[in-house]
Amino acid sequence: MRDETRPPLKLGIFMPNCSYGYSISTYKPDPEDWTYESNARIAKAAEQAGFEFLFPVAKWRGFGGKTDYLGISLETMTWATAILSDTERIKVFSTVHVPVFHPVLTAKMGATIDHISKGRWGLNIVSGWSTREFGMMGIEVIPHDERYRRTTAYIEILKGLWTTEPGSFNYESPWYRITGGHVMPQPVHKPHPPIANAGVSKEACEMVARLCDWAFISLGSLEGAAAVTGDIKRRALSHDRTVLCAAYPFVLWRDTEKEAEAERRRIIDEMDLEAVKNWAAGLNLESGSFNRFTFEMLALGGGALPIVGSREQVAEKLAQLYRSGVDGVLMEYLSYYEDTLRFEKEIMPLLRQMDVIK
Repeated sequence: MRDETRPPLKLGIFMPNCSYGYSISTYKPDPEDWTYESNARIAKAAEQAGFEFLFPVAKWRGFGGKTDYLGISLETMTWATAILSDTERIKVFSTVHVPVFHPVLTAKMGATIDHISKGRWGLNIVSGWSTREFGMMGIEVIPHDERYRRTTAYIEILKGLWTTEPGSFNYESPWYRITGGHVMPQPVHKPHPPIANAGVSKEACEMVARLCDWAFISLGSLEGAAAVTGDIKRRALSHDRTVLCAAYPFVLWRDTEKEAEAERRRIIDEMDLEAVKNWAAGLNLESGSFNRFTFEMLALGGGALPIVGSREQVAEKLAQLYRSGVDGVLMEYLSYYEDTLRFEKEIMPLLRQMDVIK
């Protein structure tokens, strides 16, 4: 039975606002699901099913290959505004890259979106690692530890602008100088809209524990989930805070495990190897030790945790994530709209039986 003091698992979708999201493969049943019309249809289906939140990925150029993986993308502040206007209850996040958006701009845009949505907007903050993307803008990618010190300043500025008397906020750092910072209106969501970050390094986890509301975690296995969530939550407690953890699994199910495995194998067999190598290089993962198996892991859902099998197996694996301290899941799908409908019909009843969701 679920601990009644703990909220049920929050269901979300890692939305396909970019082309070929998110398996790096030419096997894509609907290669046009990146369009706004498709995203709006998926969002409405998710809201109807009772999903709680939607996340986008922010990209500025693709990764080449046959697919030019993520090469077509909808910018996420404007995307979120439209999705929120087309829905009534579901929460929608934007994703911003720290090097691209000045924090005063983000604070102003975010407060505006939050007003439009009556408090349903959230922000995912990315420190910025891609020389492929930022190089075309003439933006230098600074060293890792410095990136997170800058992101710490960024979040502190956002919170200051959103919560202090307009015109009274001042901030000094090596990256930003704010004098008499003023954002009006301030957000509807109090004390401020939820803030998420996906960093996994020690520096990132410490920043998340101190300043963020959601940790967007990358998992190598189901078995490793408890250690990751436990570390983040212990760090947050040391700051007298609570941080929620969201994992992003690639969820693929069919009537039988064999059928689901055949679909997984087809994605891998049609892997866009050039795009996978570019993706790995951008993550600073490229090395002589890389082999076909490692590329296959990245190709399936862009490195998401694979949850593959029959409907019963998928439900049990999601329940295992929840029991391991995961508070929410941002699911990736092979066929987004159809799988959202199927998930409501085939997986959610099983999760209710397991007392994982209401």
